[in-house]
Amino acid sequence: QVQLVESGGGLVQAGGSLRLSCAASGRTFIEYAVGWFRQAPGKEHEFVAAISWSGGTTSYADSVKGRFTISRDNTKNTVYLQMNSLKPEDTAVYSCAAVFGSSSYTRYRQYDYWGQGTQVTVSS
Repeated sequence: QVQLVESGGGLVQAGGSLRLSCAASGRTFIEYAVGWFRQAPGKEHEFVAAISWSGGTTSYADSVKGRFTISRDNTKNTVYLQMNSLKPEDTAVYSCAAVFGSSSYTRYRQYDYWGQGTQVTVSS
């Protein structure tokens, strides 16, 4: 079992920045790939970014490329999502997810463990 807890969400003006954290406990975190997904009201979960167990491979949704950066610190069992140049359309609940494996996985159903999510609201 892996337990995930997100933090760092909040209210920010368009053009601003936030850094989300995903803290993991339980099994050996280095063996798990991690992804970030978001869900806006009335919409399905949308892939945002993913990172492999080593941090050597990352994937991004086209909508966030060049603005968001995913990284991880395996010594702290934490994955980060740095979000810059935020837009109102980035408003959503952001959740991190983990799956045992070495790649960076982009599909919602590939993940086995999920955090509760953190709200990000970007005002115009």
